[in-house]
Amino acid sequence: MPSRSDQHRPDHLVVLINPTSAKGAGAKAGRRAVAALRAAGIDVTEIVGRTAADGEQRAGDALLKNPEAALVVVGGDGMVSAGLRLLTAEPECVLGIIPAGTGNDTARSLGIPLKDPEAAARVIVEGHVERVDLGEATVGAGTSAEVVRRFFTVLACGLDSKVNDRANQMRWPRGKRRYDLSMLLELPRFKAPAFQIRLDDQEQTSECMLIAVGNGPSYGGGMLICPQARMDDGRFQLTEVRKISKPTLLTIFPKVFSGRHVNHPKVNVHHAASIELRAEGVSCWADGERIGALPVALRTLPGALRVFRPAS
Repeated sequence: MPSRSDQHRPDHLVVLINPTSAKGAGAKAGRRAVAALRAAGIDVTEIVGRTAADGEQRAGDALLKNPEAALVVVGGDGMVSAGLRLLTAEPECVLGIIPAGTGNDTARSLGIPLKDPEAAARVIVEGHVERVDLGEATVGAGTSAEVVRRFFTVLACGLDSKVNDRANQMRWPRGKRRYDLSMLLELPRFKAPAFQIRLDDQEQTSECMLIAVGNGPSYGGGMLICPQARMDDGRFQLTEVRKISKPTLLTIFPKVFSGRHVNHPKVNVHHAASIELRAEGVSCWADGERIGALPVALRTLPGALRVFRPAS
């Protein structure tokens, strides 16, 4: 594998801005970041799409015209997913992130400043680049409906996917409190599915409240669901919460913000490079976006992405 880190101060950037992130915060953060990048002497192609698809298309065209350029996305984890799609065919292109979304878990995992576009821009200007792992999810493997998606942080299913379904339909509250409220609304009617789980070459069946597969440690705006997950070890952390009473789950849930939930006897942690999950009527989400219904096959892609991040 190539070196995990190097220096790459960019001469040209394609900056893709989501103007609707965090109710318009993306547009403001984008303007501030672009101004800081240009002030540092970097040539910037700024793209604000009329729609998400339009922005991706235009950014892709700009990268084709400027093959030496790096890509910067301004927004939340959904914009990072857009960046991954754009760079699937360009593995040596470097990705920069200006966080301006609700969760920002990718930026949080990389140590990028969350509420300071100029500081996030400085990370790019300084040009410290590291290779990080990605997760790859194949939903409906072997069928005409097969979907392959790369993800950066966490893929979740079970109660998590129900909570995400509801949270993404809510306009209030903002941030992680939206997920807290969605959890309280979904929990009363939730029943733990029976999961078939394959971890590398081992198989098991478990009734689980939720399963989270982490390439990175957090989701939902800082919930450390997979606190031991690292983006440089070629493995996932799988966190499974076995079937428990709902009052017990509510006592465990607040501990997810510190990662201490993994100490509960009904919470199991596993590490594996490849994972398969099967369950009836269960969907999965990754990086805050719905991917599809199980079954899903997961594998790690070691060192698959080059990113700008602060030097340690």
